[in-house]
Amino acid sequence: MEAQSTSEPLLTRKRRREGSNRENDEGERLVKIPRCTVGLKHPAPFADELEADGKPYERVNMEQAKRGTPPDRPVRVYADGIFDVFHSGHARALMQAKCLFPNTHLIVGVCSDDLTHTYKGFTVMNEDERYDAIRHCRYVDEVVRNAPWTLTPEFLTRHRIDFVAHDDIPYSSAGSDDVYKHIKDAGMFAPTQRTEGISTSDIITRIVRDYDVYVRRNLQRGYTAKELNVSFINEKKYHLQERVDKVKRKVRDVEEKSKEFVQKVEEKSIDLIQKWEEKSREFIGNFLQMFGPEGALKHMLKEGKGRMLQAISPRQSPNSSPTREERSPSPTFRLPFFNKASPPPSPPPHHSGARGYLISEDDDEDDEN
Repeated sequence: MEAQSTSEPLLTRKRRREGSNRENDEGERLVKIPRCTVGLKHPAPFADELEADGKPYERVNMEQAKRGTPPDRPVRVYADGIFDVFHSGHARALMQAKCLFPNTHLIVGVCSDDLTHTYKGFTVMNEDERYDAIRHCRYVDEVVRNAPWTLTPEFLTRHRIDFVAHDDIPYSSAGSDDVYKHIKDAGMFAPTQRTEGISTSDIITRIVRDYDVYVRRNLQRGYTAKELNVSFINEKKYHLQERVDKVKRKVRDVEEKSKEFVQKVEEKSIDLIQKWEEKSREFIGNFLQMFGPEGALKHMLKEGKGRMLQAISPRQSPNSSPTREERSPSPTFRLPFFNKASPPPSPPPHHSGARGYLISEDDDEDDEN
């Protein structure tokens, strides 16, 4: 039940073909599931290593399987295949088979190398590698080694199989238009959906298409030409191509760096030009403020010129001087025994000596008399 609920959002997602940008399809909504740490710690066992179940075997029908079976009687679903270069398409098919019913025991049959090479062709992985890859898939409960190409009633009974899961596309092989026809007629077929855009043939096609790239990469990693089945001439050719590609990469790196440098220089030059324009405007404004027609220098010169003229030119005398009558009378000094008023004192002597009493002219005349 838990596997079915957690995998349901994944079944609604469509797989894009090669070259997609991994964006969500229109109308597709990703559902986040809670984080959990539950998982298997051991690989799935092989069928020939399990003890035989002595209980009588009775097949369940589709209605009973969908309604749910007791915990001690899971629905035994069988899925077979080659599973060469195990990929996510294989895993998703097994996930669908595991989630067909609420209580499912998934048995996976893997064909041997001899059978596969006879009916389908050469494989990339050998049978032991393919067996081990299936054992470590989380949805698998049991693995059947050397599975038959065509399912017989004896095989179905021996492994107590209730349903066979596979995609609904007719699989023509071994002289038959559909090797699952008798399973469908018996009502034991449970269809699953293929994952578009990925298959073992597609992966091999990519490798063949980019054969030179993978050979050069493996030569660089230390594989020998003999291990890669590459001739001496081709080995030298690949080494030469690798050197040429290195030179191209260096040239490309230099071009990118030079573009970045030119871009940085342009940005800095634009910044410098803007700063220069701002500074030039500021300098011109300060220059005009200092040396312009109404600048500070002109006012300074005018003020300095006025001060110089005031310093070198004498102060002008007044146009008219006051008369003797307009002058204020000078104070006189009279002796106590003279009744005659004393004349105003004469101006003080220019010598810087002792100060003395000033006597008016009338006093001088009285002295002479």
